Amino acid sequence: MGGAILNMVTVALGSLIGLLLGSRLPAKIQESVIIGLGLVTLFVGVSNASKTGNVVIPLLSIVLGVIVGELLDIQTRLEQFGGWLQSRAGVSRAESSSTGTMDARTRFITGFMTASLVFCIGPLTFVGSIQDGMGLAIGFQQLVIKSVLDMFASMAFAASFGVGVLFSIISILLIQGGLSLLGMVLGDFMSTPMINEMTGTGGLQLLGLSLILLDVKKPRMANFLPALVLAPLLVALAGALGINIYPL
Repeated sequence: MGGAILNMVTVALGSLIGLLLGSRLPAKIQESVIIGLGLVTLFVGVSNASKTGNVVIPLLSIVLGVIVGELLDIQTRLEQFGGWLQSRAGVSRAESSSTGTMDARTRFITGFMTASLVFCIGPLTFVGSIQDGMGLAIGFQQLVIKSVLDMFASMAFAASFGVGVLFSIISILLIQGGLSLLGMVLGDFMSTPMINEMTGTGGLQLLGLSLILLDVKKPRMANFLPALVLAPLLVALAGALGINIYPL
């Protein structure tokens, strides 16, 4: 849990700095920073997606996962949660951002959703949190690296999207903290192929997030989250059935 707590602290710090700087930065600078983050997210997505050893696994995971996600309507539920947080935070006036003038609720939810997905998708989140829960030093080290990266990202997000980014620490607590507890209870239960295919699937989701940051398209990326669970399960199922997912 130490890594998750550290990550929450760095994101909170970065968000507060971003909020202080946001009103002082011209809209064109905010817009350029978000585009820069979009390009970096695109690069990381491509890099992670290439970790798969058999593209069929991410393909099945994405297709089946988004069907589950759409049926559960995860995106809408998270947006409703973000709206509830916004009302509790007392943000009520319209604000201006690099994405144009938008009402406070929309800006808050956009910041909360975007930051939560960026900070909670990727191999450092899953592998690092599980290993940290197992008490392995390498897991905490991975989360230290992630925490530093997330601090700078949260500064840029908060400067553009406002206080909603700060509340992404709740997502970090639930997801990374939950994964750490899972690692603590179950131990080293993920094989290398399971990690690789989960990483590849997460990379494809980061590509989707980059489309949002680059203002190309706005897919409902939260509905793709079940794919991250399905990818290692499909690898485990293939192994149980004696299917070699990495044929020569």
